[in-house]
Amino acid sequence: MTETLSLPQARKLILHSQRLPPTTSKWRAIDATLSAIERLGYIQIDTISAIQRAHHHTLWNRAPGYQPEQLDKLLRSGQVFEYWSHAASYLPMRDYRFSLPRKQAIASGEQNHWYRPEPKLVQQVLDRIRIDGPLMARDFEQAAKSNVKPKPGDWNSKPAKQALETLFMQGELMVAHRSNFHKVYDLTERVLPNGVDTRLPDPETHERFLIRRYLEANGLGRASEIAYLLKNIKSRINNRVQQMLSDGELLSLQVAGQPYVALPDALSLLDKPLARSKLKILSPFDNLLIQRQRTLALFGFDYQIECYLPAAKRRFGYFSLPILWDGKLVARMDCKAERREGRLHIRHLALEPGLKQLDGFAAALAKELRRFIAFNQCHQLVLHRTSPSSAHPTINSGVFPLVD
Repeated sequence: MTETLSLPQARKLILHSQRLPPTTSKWRAIDATLSAIERLGYIQIDTISAIQRAHHHTLWNRAPGYQPEQLDKLLRSGQVFEYWSHAASYLPMRDYRFSLPRKQAIASGEQNHWYRPEPKLVQQVLDRIRIDGPLMARDFEQAAKSNVKPKPGDWNSKPAKQALETLFMQGELMVAHRSNFHKVYDLTERVLPNGVDTRLPDPETHERFLIRRYLEANGLGRASEIAYLLKNIKSRINNRVQQMLSDGELLSLQVAGQPYVALPDALSLLDKPLARSKLKILSPFDNLLIQRQRTLALFGFDYQIECYLPAAKRRFGYFSLPILWDGKLVARMDCKAERREGRLHIRHLALEPGLKQLDGFAAALAKELRRFIAFNQCHQLVLHRTSPSSAHPTINSGVFPLVD
């Protein structure tokens, strides 16, 4: 039997699954952060610093009391680890064994990553970390630039960095912690906490894990979305989804004429109220948005991050942040934090054509901006432009109210 959901129902299911907006938590702040990572399955790491980096931004939107240092504490304590999801990510340590199929495939040559470094250099890098302890890429660079006559097998920074990343992707090294955002690598056996399950999952166990983890985090999905950017697994995921549907382990849904699946108890989330009055300013790399075609199909929001485009081709700005309010994606704003001067610039606030309740939106945005400014170590706000320019006197005045 197939259940039919309206688009508003589908969005509600997705947002509850994504913990957006978050509910009040009685947990310690760092426990709420770990819970958010475990719920989402991964948090994408990104280096762009126009505003607070994406991994901090994504967690700040879901974990009340979040502070950036919590991630490093969780990494050092062995509760999360760094590896590749669809991109570089923080993942919950409880899922460690499910990173092993990719590591094994890369180590065996079945899959390629980016680099094909010299095997001799890879072994030398591994041996040095085994003897000297945790090291960063720049430690090898310093060795290469020293005035000491190089010994046979010495390295320069770029090949050594490639060797480090190869060892990391193969699973022989892990990130023990970060220093000023630089990875500090160590042997996997010295990083993994005691008791972590290191059994390689068989294909069926791995497929079931990927399906269940995706649906827990996203509410509903399709086989193509579950297999997003995963290599050599799309047909297997599709076959496993069909089997789980036949066995009653998944629920068949239809949304806007398209087929989706969900976990059997997922629809109970529709009975929970959604905090529609709360507004959230999202990262471009937020888990809710990472699959752009899904975002367009289910939220009617056509989004592209434009920092990779030439300036002349940008419609909304270099780093445009989607805005969630009233259960919908209703606007986007291009932001830049000048932390030294303490100013947060909104270079362009663009409202979606369907946004009609402008008074409520303006009040909700002003309230969230007060928190967002502080999160970005700023205390002033400068609004440069809105579109449409006639949107609303409160928004368009250029002096945005910060509501207590």
